[in-house]
This record gives sequence, structure tokens and C-alpha cells, in this order.
Amino acid sequence: MHDWLSGTGVALITPFNEQLEIDFDALKKVLDHVSEGGVDYLVVLGTTGESVTLSIEEKHKILSFVFKNNSKNLPVVFGLGGYDTKELVDFMPQLEQYPLKALLSVTPYYNKPNQAGLLQHFTYLADHSKLPIILYNVPGRTGCNIKASTTLELAKHPNIIAIKEASGDLVQCIEVARSMPEGFQLISGDDVLTVPILSIGGSGVISVIANAFPAEFSGMVRHSLAGEAAKASAALHKLYEVIQLTTEEGNPTGIKAIVSALGIGNDRVRMPLVSASSTLKARIRSAISSI
Repeated sequence: MHDWLSGTGVALITPFNEQLEIDFDALKKVLDHVSEGGVDYLVVLGTTGESVTLSIEEKHKILSFVFKNNSKNLPVVFGLGGYDTKELVDFMPQLEQYPLKALLSVTPYYNKPNQAGLLQHFTYLADHSKLPIILYNVPGRTGCNIKASTTLELAKHPNIIAIKEASGDLVQCIEVARSMPEGFQLISGDDVLTVPILSIGGSGVISVIANAFPAEFSGMVRHSLAGEAAKASAALHKLYEVIQLTTEEGNPTGIKAIVSALGIGNDRVRMPLVSASSTLKARIRSAISSI
């Protein structure tokens, strides 16, 4: 069991300035905000971090900055996923200069392999990685679902330690939780489903809303892990509306608008994404006023 995974990871946003270059001052504010809010680890350059529109040079700059400004010395996970298996492995040596804890690897998108292809892809990554692998299942983005049986087969690999499950399928999560080997962990990838996923054997969450409300969301997770169902449910109900708004016009459009409304950063995203509509921004201001 990797105890550091038991709790709240935050899928960090990547703030941009008016020229849509990385805004390191704003990134520092976000890092300080989530660290002081009590998250347990940082996830850098995942979907929420807009990794697909960042250059390799920019990714290195962000990683270096995060480690230099990691005031609580929190564990750091790096998002490394894509549709070219060999390219991912070829990139791995560039990461050896950083003291990363694990890699978060999303299912291949666009070419959408079948279950046999997923087994080969993730086994190849795990065989060649010096860092442990966290699987990331988000079929709504990739068009490719890791079935529970495939997850359980991959869980036998000593270098595959967990799955971030964002399929929205609680039955699939139950199938993983009830049969996963000792030491393998089920992590929620849906903020709104975190409480039920933890209740059936999940260990924690990699959260989007924790960029904005780290203390409140981390508190909810701690209540869940402690078996304090009523307190966890009450916390979820309080955050429910604002969590739903993070996905209404896409991620990270929603969370960046929320962070902007809180005065922590701004709402700029890189094309082909666009900033939140005025209607969504108004609803966000209303929702956060009650938290």
C-alpha cells in the first residue's frame, strides 16, 4: 500500500498570462493555496493542467517550478499519457532528474485500443518505467474504457499501483474494489462521486475542485476515510453545486473560472478551449458565495 495516495491529490491547473504564456506568479499562488489547504499530494500536467497544449520545454519549466515552490514537500505525480506507447517510454528518461513519486497515465485516445491493446500498452509502460504507474480511466475524454477485468489483470503488475477511475460507473468501481490485490488502490477521478467510491473501498481522490477549495474537499475526504458518513455527505452536499459547475463548459474552463472568482488566478485557457461564458461566471459567483 502506498500510504501517500490515501487522501486528496489535486490535479493542478496551469495559469496563463495575457499572452497565454505560463503565469508563474499565479502558479505560486495556487501551489500555496492548495498546500495550506491540506491536500496530500500534487498531480502536475494532467488533463486539468492542459498538458496537451504545453510544449516539452514548458513542461520542464513547470516541473522545476513546482519542486522549487513545494513548501510542504508534498509528493508529486506527473501526467504522462498518450496514444503512442513507444514515444511515452522514450520520454521517461527526461523525468529522471525530478524526485517524482509516480506517473499518472491516461488510456490512449483517438486510436482507442481494445482491452488486449490496453493490457499490452500499460504493461509495456510499467515494464520500462522506473516510477510506479497509476492508471487513468476517463472514457468520456478518450472514448476508451478500461474494463474492471483488465484493471484487475494490470493490478498484478508490481509497478502498477493504482487506478484513477473517472468512468462514472460505480458498478465497475465496485468490481475493482472487491477483487483488487493487496497494495493496489482505487482512486476517485470524479469529485462528485468521491464519497461513494471511498465508501466501497477507494483510497482517495485526484481532485479538480481542490484547486479552489482544498480545505473543504480534503476535509470531506478525511471524514469519508474515517467512516464519518454523515459529515462526509454534508460536506459533499455543500460543495455539490460548485463541483457540477466545473464540468458544465468543460475542464479546466470551469475550475479556472472558479479560481478567478476567488482571486487566486485568472480564467485564461489555451485554444481550442475557451474561457467560461458570462452566464457560467455569474452562476459560479452565486455558488461560491454559500461555501
